[in-house]
Amino acid sequence: LSALRAQWQADTHKQEQSLAELQSALGLSAPPNRIECYDVSHTQGVATVGSMVVFEQGVPAKRLYRKFNIDSTSIGAPDDFASMEEMLTRRFRRWHSAQETADQPGSKIDASFAFLPDLIIIDGGKGQLGRVVKVLEQAGLFEKVPVVGLAKREEEIFFPHRSLPLMLPRHSQGQYLVQRIRDEAHRFGITAHRARRSKQGMASALDSIPGVGPVRRKAL
Repeated sequence: LSALRAQWQADTHKQEQSLAELQSALGLSAPPNRIECYDVSHTQGVATVGSMVVFEQGVPAKRLYRKFNIDSTSIGAPDDFASMEEMLTRRFRRWHSAQETADQPGSKIDASFAFLPDLIIIDGGKGQLGRVVKVLEQAGLFEKVPVVGLAKREEEIFFPHRSLPLMLPRHSQGQYLVQRIRDEAHRFGITAHRARRSKQGMASALDSIPGVGPVRRKAL
């Protein structure tokens, strides 16, 4: 029990340190206790899925994860920028709906969408970040919700309306947390994409069999 308690205290210290480092490096007014990260997964534009993962106090909050089936892009013409814009538009549309129904008797709160994040991390560079900034401006939230883009190759952090990126110190707790959040968004998105692609593949194969109608296809 003493060893477990010591490990828990060490982990808690690392989480607090990582959040404090991000607050300082990104110029935030407070530690980002709720961080949301978004990624887009597809295979040459097929079965596109957007992933949203949430970290609270530096720890994954898997109950708040959500996936978005993206249908706005045509098959064979992948557009990660448009997919990211659609996903964030739907996310903040749900936030606005939650604010409108919050005072209604019997209304249920979806904690995934009812609260604003302290920081948004976009898996991508300037292009994806620009689309998300557009969504936040249209929703009237650009001044309320900080957002950055994380480029894959050099782990560069991009800021809205700023040309030069930021490189967090290697082996710092803040760097480790950002990488972990990005990797978790990628893992969750890939898993959801594979499930959707598999479902679409099975459906298309059954559609090609003569005599198999909607009822039988659903049963199979």
